[in-house]
Amino acid sequence: MLAAKPFRPHPLLPGGHAQTLAGWAWPRRFRAYPDEARLFEVEPGVRLLARCRWHENRKDRVTVILVHGLGGSADAPYVLGATRLAYRTGANVVRLNQRNCGGTEHLTPTLYHSGMSSDLTAVTRELVGRDGLLRVVVAGFSMGGNLALKMAGEMGEGAPPALLGVCAVSSALDLKETASTLEKPSNRLYQRGFVRGLRRLVERKKELYPGLYDVRGLEHLRTIRDFDEIYTAPHGGFADAEDYYARSSAISFVPRIRVPAFIIHAQDDPLVPFEPMLRSEVSGNPAVAMAAPQHGGHVAFVSAEKNEGRFWAEERLAEFCRLLSAAAPS
Repeated sequence: MLAAKPFRPHPLLPGGHAQTLAGWAWPRRFRAYPDEARLFEVEPGVRLLARCRWHENRKDRVTVILVHGLGGSADAPYVLGATRLAYRTGANVVRLNQRNCGGTEHLTPTLYHSGMSSDLTAVTRELVGRDGLLRVVVAGFSMGGNLALKMAGEMGEGAPPALLGVCAVSSALDLKETASTLEKPSNRLYQRGFVRGLRRLVERKKELYPGLYDVRGLEHLRTIRDFDEIYTAPHGGFADAEDYYARSSAISFVPRIRVPAFIIHAQDDPLVPFEPMLRSEVSGNPAVAMAAPQHGGHVAFVSAEKNEGRFWAEERLAEFCRLLSAAAPS
């Protein structure tokens, strides 16, 4: 499928934490581009906002749907970086905001969570069915990677011919193990940041939909697991956090994937454990290929190379899309 060139980490960023922090903080410059705003109604009363970058002959190109991670948006630096590289290879790019993300809390009364692959399915099927796009690739980062793989597994043999493949970068395949990893003392600062963002989200939802959200005790939330137990599970129709993790983790769906799938995951990812990538559910599916460098952190992969090669995973994603497009029937 894809012979990924080796990842050489930046010499000043050898470890997972250093890579992860640099991936968030590394200065980037993105040229302003007049992306088209588009709303997708994924279920009655729920709309998602996407930013679309089209080539003139859009139906003749592969279209990449990019999905951000927890607390991110369509304007996250890694999404914009992947957009630039994919577009330069000739692909259209649809940067999708998950529910409530990117300032879209008013577009849905619900919360978002790691099992909402149906949203991604609805967007994909609309682009294929209504727009007539013939070649689509879905790629996600972290939480978005879980959604992309879960969607492909749910589709199984029924995936539309236009879906050429899926890609997942630093994907949380096992949500329970990821929640446990985030609770390690070394991840305290990351956990605080995620929880702070989720608290603010609930506060904004309370203002918009006062009858749906109870903010009593919100300040006592300390972990992602706390949030999932109190908010994600009851609002998402799960019995509790354990039920949510079991039913929403992509690891259970990976064996059913029948389109080419490419997983990029660093062995030193401090936030999402690498061990699930070694399970038979992943290795036993010939449709799944993996690039697993020893270093790279979480959604980072800051390379020793410069310019367009600086962010290795984004470059590999763009190359994956280009190869799928070239191999697809015209």
